[in-house]
Amino acid sequence: MNPIATLHDGHVADLGDGFTVLRAVPQAAVRSVGPFVFVDHFGPHDFPAGAGLDVRPHPHIGLATVTWLFDGEILHRDSLGTVQSIAPGDVNWMVAGRGIVHSERTAQERRAQTHRLHGMQTWLALPAEHEDCAPAFARHAAATLPLIEREGVSLRVIAGQAFGARSPVAVFSPTLYCALELTAGARFVVTAEHAERAVYVASGEVMIDGQRATRGQLAVLAPGLDVTLASETAALLMLLGGAPLGPRLLWWNLVSTARDKITAAQADWRRYDPATGTSRFAAVPGEHEFIPLPDR
Repeated sequence: MNPIATLHDGHVADLGDGFTVLRAVPQAAVRSVGPFVFVDHFGPHDFPAGAGLDVRPHPHIGLATVTWLFDGEILHRDSLGTVQSIAPGDVNWMVAGRGIVHSERTAQERRAQTHRLHGMQTWLALPAEHEDCAPAFARHAAATLPLIEREGVSLRVIAGQAFGARSPVAVFSPTLYCALELTAGARFVVTAEHAERAVYVASGEVMIDGQRATRGQLAVLAPGLDVTLASETAALLMLLGGAPLGPRLLWWNLVSTARDKITAAQADWRRYDPATGTSRFAAVPGEHEFIPLPDR
């Protein structure tokens, strides 16, 4: 059996101001992998002094977000009153549930000089019975995440359970999310413990049971097989997946099992005022801007 069910390139998405990402999920070939319904890879992006990331306040429902940085720093603010920077190796776990608003920016002190930003942005759909839960936020420092080290291999368990280790992140369904670094000549076996699995190549390239995957490609692995990853040069990979949750509707930043829930959230966001918020979407303290609801 072919160990790779599908192999495809991330497509370029423009977030504005010249900041682009590679979007690996969703695509026509892959709508989700386990609970992951959205996988973006950004950077490495070098900002000149005075510039930085400015993602204005915007809403989410029905999902949890994880930002994982290889380089740089992002300042997160949300409608719960959270103000938290994220650095490489840390996890900011934001549960949108029935509704949350947040912004992602470069802090003023970092803008004072040139700086680099490189990382992954992922969304995990919530199980149907949890998609209307109360919004929440938790930070987990790098030192609290399990680290597995072998010859030529360094693996950090970001969320969920993998290879005998469990992350402290409070996931809602069986989840696989790991950052894997391989040195030249290293080998690593991805076991079949999770129903759905994929390998995203953030840098370098990797042989997957003899088939090559290069930077910006997502390889969805065939179920039920142990698969060997081998690196000829240094590689930085993300392993992701878990138990499938069933189809989800995605519209802009809103995720749900039901169209009427997305329609209701759209109507709420049309009424959003950064000073007062709405009944569903509270205002983000300290923020005076927001991203309007798109036309489509």
